[in-house]
Amino acid sequence: MPGASQFMFGSGLLYGTRTDTANNTPRLFGTMQDVSIDFDGEIKELFGQFTFPVDVARGKTKISGKAKFATVAGEIYNDLFFGQTLNAGQASFAYQEAHTIPTTPYQVTVTHSALTPLTDLGVTYQATGVALTEVASAPVTGQYSQAAGVYTFAAADTTLGVFINYIYTEASSGTQIVVNNPFMGTTPRFSAVFAETFESQQVVFTLLNCVASKLMFSTKIDDYTIPEMDFSAFANAAGNVGTLSFAN
Repeated sequence: MPGASQFMFGSGLLYGTRTDTANNTPRLFGTMQDVSIDFDGEIKELFGQFTFPVDVARGKTKISGKAKFATVAGEIYNDLFFGQTLNAGQASFAYQEAHTIPTTPYQVTVTHSALTPLTDLGVTYQATGVALTEVASAPVTGQYSQAAGVYTFAAADTTLGVFINYIYTEASSGTQIVVNNPFMGTTPRFSAVFAETFESQQVVFTLLNCVASKLMFSTKIDDYTIPEMDFSAFANAAGNVGTLSFAN
């Protein structure tokens, strides 16, 4: 009721819905850590011949937001930041897949050779950790060549153990964003809705037009990765920016 105290507690919820194309699904920023929405006005001061200003007015005002959330979701990144093509299929990596170099023809076929395309990430000897050098063909000791998931080694390296590292594509799971290089100014637009409930009282902020300015991933040696998205808001064609709704 009006006049009653209202407090806010916790990180709240944030939704983003792309608005510059039709029939888009609202995306929830999952496992929310924190959200900030800043209204930053530029203050202009009018001075005459005296020490203090005779008037103060607010000029240009910027609306900026920042969201930190733990859930990794290709749909959010593509809809709200890249605005490009989201394809089915996930790029996965094989790290130090262990093999022993056989006798003639001295070839190893990696486990996921059928899941193309494959991207080679290098080979090392198991015993020493020394990296082998990739060559186009006819490798000698300390070298290898590879094509379509088949790795060829030197006859002199027969019976030696190696670790093979590579990326392969799983078409039946996950997603991939194909990031092209569009003209400057190509920017996905979205509406943002922040909602929070505390002690049965709600706060809802709606920003009708937003664009994302930054998407950041920062890993730590002993903690969760918390992606961050920064965005700015602006008025729509009707001159409306959004709404701020409170319990009192």
